[in-house]
Amino acid sequence: MTRAEKFSKFCQLHSREGAFVMPNPWDAGTARLFADVGFEALATTSAGCAVSAGLRDGTAAVTRARLLQNAREIVAATALPVSADLEDGFGLTPETCAETIEMAVEVGLVGGSIEDATGGPEGGVHEIALAAERVRAAAEAAKGRHFLLTGRAENYLWGRPDLKDTIARLQAYEEAGADVLYAPGLPDLEAIRTVCAEVGKPVNVVMGLRPPFYSVQDLAEAGVKRISVGGSLVRLAYETLQKATAEILRTGRFDYAEGLMPGAELMGLMRDAPLEQRDG
Repeated sequence: MTRAEKFSKFCQLHSREGAFVMPNPWDAGTARLFADVGFEALATTSAGCAVSAGLRDGTAAVTRARLLQNAREIVAATALPVSADLEDGFGLTPETCAETIEMAVEVGLVGGSIEDATGGPEGGVHEIALAAERVRAAAEAAKGRHFLLTGRAENYLWGRPDLKDTIARLQAYEEAGADVLYAPGLPDLEAIRTVCAEVGKPVNVVMGLRPPFYSVQDLAEAGVKRISVGGSLVRLAYETLQKATAEILRTGRFDYAEGLMPGAELMGLMRDAPLEQRDG
């Protein structure tokens, strides 16, 4: 499937009735598993990319090159449209955000998000005018290139629970050219419903970040179009591994292996490496 075809499919998901779920694989293997389950689109996760490299998320530890290589591998793993968590665009200036979008297109992505968090361990969000200019530059870079841009307002992730300001930011990003709007961490369904009513573009929400958790139907009825799960499946996987290995040390038993997916079934979801990539 060409990028243009993937982009067309991705746009259709945002224009049809109801809401769709876009899970977040953190490598090629999880991308293939999620595609096999039946999802119609995927999104990368900066948290998953970070912890897979033994790094912390949200501290600017993951380089743009590493994140885009992770995205390239996920794109290559399936025929599904893939959108990327492009963090803060990997730089302060609008020009850097535009460059990041251009590089995202080159690795085969058909969507991606630019957030207004300032990046780094201190946290915080950009002043709204600069944040909108960063989105505007990203939108200009995406224009005509089969790329759906998401503008993210990060207030609720950085200790700024201001719904009015969050909506103003999303409206500014919409005006600047964002195709999808996203404010992770909204506190409840009423806040989600209010956001959806105050903007004119499709809204993404994240589930699995923290309670309360709502159903797809609940969110669709509130006006949500797209649902992602962020790093929650990564946390699930790591928690499962932590519990299983701790149990081995504690009891000397291997009960975790009861009921596992058979190896043949897992391998059946994967693919052979091209001959030119094999050693020997």
